Amino acid sequence: MERLLLRDDPLRSPDDRLRPDRLRQSCPVLLSQRLVLRAPHVEDIDALTHLANNAAVATMVSRMPHPYTASDAADFVRRSNLGEIGKCVYAITKAENGEFLGCCALEPHTDLETLEIGYWLGEPYWNNGYATEAAHALIDMAFRTRDIAFIDARCRVTNVAARRVIQKCGFQFQGGGMVGHLAARGMVPVEWYRLDRKTWMSLKSWGDMR
Repeated sequence: MERLLLRDDPLRSPDDRLRPDRLRQSCPVLLSQRLVLRAPHVEDIDALTHLANNAAVATMVSRMPHPYTASDAADFVRRSNLGEIGKCVYAITKAENGEFLGCCALEPHTDLETLEIGYWLGEPYWNNGYATEAAHALIDMAFRTRDIAFIDARCRVTNVAARRVIQKCGFQFQGGGMVGHLAARGMVPVEWYRLDRKTWMSLKSWGDMR
């Protein structure tokens, strides 16, 4: 909605209406113990292409094509900074050196009181607790800055690692279903989980949950 208002306001110049800093003003940079979550940059394109062009990653991410090209990565960076992909799209990077690890995002539902979280990491960074740490930071930001009641998460039934992250963040199983999947070129079965504000408040001191 914010993107549409900025785009359609006749009092703004075209350049001003599309400035990424205006579009992302409600998506602040997030810091955690080991990570910095920030807007995707053009400088991320090479690393993004390398990590995303991996069948082991693409088969678990519903909207990721495979093969994944530099053109796909450039389009992703452009669209995410124009607000065309989700509400807040973040590059997950290491705080110590800025190394690009993957992405996470929040996407609004039509009911306005629910957001959906998504995330993926490049295979070299699996099993280090980075996904859980990034998810915690994103969930905390969402509940603290937005008037929402729920955050949803979905994962393929075969994605054991994503399910573990979801459960560590306090989400509760709601049911199953089918979603379209680009890499699989069809529908795949998924599990649906939900975290409500009350549960988050009881868990917001995340501690060493990894």
